[in-house]
Amino acid sequence: MNLDSLKLLQTNPAKISFDAGSGYKLVVEPHAPGVFRVRLGPAEAVAHDLPSAARAKVRAEMMIARADAISEAQMAQTDSPEHWDICQGDVTLRVGKQGFALAIMRDQECLLSFDEHGIGHDDGHWSFGLMLSGDDTVFGLGETVSDLNRRGEYVVSDDPAHRALPLAWSPRGWGLYVNAMGRVDHDIGQTDSALYEVHVQAPVLDLFLFTGEPTEILNQYTAITGRAGQVSLWAVGTWLKQPVATTASQIIEQVEQLRTQGVALDNVMMRAPMAWRLQESKLALDWDNQRFPDPKQVLDLFASKSIQVALPSLPAVLTDTPTFEELEDRGWLLLKDSGQACVMPGNEVTGGQDFGLLDLTHKDVYRQWVERHRQLADDGVSAVWCDVQLDLPDDVTARGGESGSTLRTLYPMLVRQALYEACAGHKVPPEGLVLTNDLVPAGQRYPWQAATSVSFSWEGLCESLRAALSTGHSGLPLQMHALGDEAKADLDPELYLRWLAMCVFSGNFQFERADHLLGAQLSKAHHELVAQWMQWRYRLIPYVLGAIEDAARTGLPVQRSMAMSFPQDRQAHSWDTQYQCGPALLVAPVTQSGTRTQVYLPEAEGWWDLRTGWRYDGGQTIEMDVGLDMIPVFGREGHMLCLGPATRHTGEFNSAKLLDEVWMFGMPIHNPVVMRNKIRVMQMQGSSYIKGLEGLKILPSEGLEVKRRGAEVRISRAR
Repeated sequence: MNLDSLKLLQTNPAKISFDAGSGYKLVVEPHAPGVFRVRLGPAEAVAHDLPSAARAKVRAEMMIARADAISEAQMAQTDSPEHWDICQGDVTLRVGKQGFALAIMRDQECLLSFDEHGIGHDDGHWSFGLMLSGDDTVFGLGETVSDLNRRGEYVVSDDPAHRALPLAWSPRGWGLYVNAMGRVDHDIGQTDSALYEVHVQAPVLDLFLFTGEPTEILNQYTAITGRAGQVSLWAVGTWLKQPVATTASQIIEQVEQLRTQGVALDNVMMRAPMAWRLQESKLALDWDNQRFPDPKQVLDLFASKSIQVALPSLPAVLTDTPTFEELEDRGWLLLKDSGQACVMPGNEVTGGQDFGLLDLTHKDVYRQWVERHRQLADDGVSAVWCDVQLDLPDDVTARGGESGSTLRTLYPMLVRQALYEACAGHKVPPEGLVLTNDLVPAGQRYPWQAATSVSFSWEGLCESLRAALSTGHSGLPLQMHALGDEAKADLDPELYLRWLAMCVFSGNFQFERADHLLGAQLSKAHHELVAQWMQWRYRLIPYVLGAIEDAARTGLPVQRSMAMSFPQDRQAHSWDTQYQCGPALLVAPVTQSGTRTQVYLPEAEGWWDLRTGWRYDGGQTIEMDVGLDMIPVFGREGHMLCLGPATRHTGEFNSAKLLDEVWMFGMPIHNPVVMRNKIRVMQMQGSSYIKGLEGLKILPSEGLEVKRRGAEVRISRAR
C-alpha cells in the first residue's frame, strides 16, 4: 500500500504527530540541531522512543546511544494546502499533506526531497526514493576501494561482501541514516540515475535526516549512535604480523633486532589458528600446548620486552568434539530451524575445522564469552582480533528469536561488543582494543578497524587509502593499513617506501613480513630511509593519538577525505587519494612510480610545506619533485603540529614530557590536536597567546616572532 494522506494530531516543541491512516502514525522529532528523526509505523510501535520489551530495548540501544531528542522545533504558520513546515532555526522539514512528500530545506534551499511516489509499505517492507540532481555526489555507506562517490552503486546492508555501513551524506549539505537491523538496500542511482532508492525491512521505518557540512553531520550522527572509547598509548605504535612457522621467542628476537635497526615497534599480531579451544559447558580455555606450553610465562616474556600481543579469537566450537555435542544439546549454539546446530565451514582461525557458533543472544553464553576474554586480558593478552561477519543462512534462528538479515547484522555487533567489554574491563573511561574487519552499525563506537586486504601494487596502495577514507566517511575513527605482502618474499623497494611514507601519516599500520625489513632486498640507503620514516612516525604519535581522542568528541576520523574536509571545493573532491591527517596536515601520497607528482591545495586556505617551510595559496595545483625521502605534506594555516621525541617503542615515552617541539603554520588560531591536550590558544590585538608550551622548542612560520613570558608564549608579526 502507499501512504498517501496525513492528518495532524499533536504538535509540541519536542514532537509532532500525524495520523497516516490504516492504524499508522508518523512522528517527527527535532532530534538535535539540524537533525530530524522521522518514524512511521503502527501507532503503538512509534509511541515510545525505545521498545518496552527488554530484548528489543537492548537491540535498540545497540543502534542508538542517545534516544532522547535534545532540540526543539515549531510549526510555521502557513495556509498552504500542500504541506506543513516544521522549523529548527534556518532548517525546515517540509511534510506533504498528500502523497507523503518529505523535503529538507535550509534557508529556503531544498537540500533533499523524496520523489513523487512518497513512501511505500507492504508487510514490513518500506521503500522510498530521494531525488538526485545531475552533479550530486553521495559518500559513506561503508567501505569501497574504488570511487569514494557511491553514486551508481547498489549496497546491501547484511551482505558481508558489500562492506556496508548505514550513513550516507552529500557535500550538498544532507545526510541520511536508516535505523534498522533488518536488511536495507541502497540503490544510489544504479537503476535510475536521478533517484536514490531505499528499501527497508523493518516493522517501523526510522529515519534520521541531517543537515550541515559533512563534519557537522558526522558530529551529530556519532553523538546519536555512539562514539569511540579511548585507546592506550601502545596501541598507536606500529604492528608486526607473526611470520609463518615462527615461535614466540623467535618473534621477540626479530622485534628487538628491528628496533636496533631503527624500526620502532610495539605490537605483534599473532597469526591463526586460535591458540586455545573452548571446552566443557563452562567454556574453559584449553591452550595449544605446542604454541603456548606455559601461556602466562610466554605473555610475561613479551611484556618484559615492551611488546603487546594480539591473539585471534572466534566464538567457535569445533565439531566432532564432546563440547560441541554438549552445547548443541543445551541450546548454547546457533541452531537451524531443524533444531540442529548451524555448522560453518572451517577457516584459518579454526585451522580448517568446521565449527558451530556460540549463541551470544543467550545472556549466559554472552557472559561466559566475556569472562573468558577478560581472563585472557588479565593474563597479559593486550588485544584480540576477530572477524565474524559470516553469511549466516536464513534458516538459523537465535535464542532471542532473531534470524535472517537481522541476525546477520546483530551477531557481529554482539561479538564486538563482548570482546570490547572484556578488553576494557572496568576502566573508566573504557579503554580497550578489538581488531576486526567487520563493518556493522554503530561500529564507530570501537576505535579500530583492521587492515583491508589489498594487493601489494601501486593500485593496491590507492585501494588501501580509499578503504580507510571511505570507512571514515561513516565515522569510524581509524582503519589500519598493511605494508607488504606476506605471501611474497620479493619486494619493490620504491613501492615499499612510498607505502611506508603514507602509513607514517595515517592512523596506524602493520608490517606484513619481518624479512622485508631484515633481509637484503633493501639496500643500506633504503634501510636508512625506513629508519627515518619510523622516527617520523613515533614523533607523530602524540598528534595521531590526539586525533583519535578527537574522534571520541567529534566523530571525525584520523584520515579525512577531500570531500569531507572541503565540501565546498568541488575540484578537491576528485583528488581522492589526498587526505587530511587530523585537522592540521594535508597529505598527498605518491601513488605511482617516479619522482614527479602533483598536489592540489584546497582553496580558501594557506598551506605550508613541511619540508621547505614555504607558504602556498590554496586553490591551485602544484608539481613537485619527490625523492624517496619525502612525501608531500602541508600544514594548514592557523594550525600547529606538536611532535614528541623519537623512540624505539611507546614504553620509552616520558609521560611527564610527551612533547618535544611545536611547528606553527602561520599565526596560530586553533588549539593544537595532541594527546591529553592542555595547550590553549587565545587571540588578542593581532597576536596569539598560548599556554602549555613550557620547555618546548617552537618553530614559528616565517614572518612571526616568539616571546616567552613565564608560562605564556606570545606569537606576533615580526617587525
